[in-house]
Amino acid sequence: MDREQRTGGAHRVMRQDDNGNRFLLARGLDRVEAESLAAEFEARGHKQLYWVEPEDPPEPTA
Repeated sequence: MDREQRTGGAHRVMRQDDNGNRFLLARGLDRVEAESLAAEFEARGHKQLYWVEPEDPPEPTA
């Protein structure tokens, strides 16, 4: 099992600015890398909101 499988697939880091505009900052990261990058951006003290989300939505269970 590779690192991406262990952490739930590929994730992306998103940002929302003061005007509500949303931007993709990074993609193709495992969850740990994405969370680390989002925390790094938040630590810079800007007013923007940063978050991590899966790149692919989870498959519905039957």
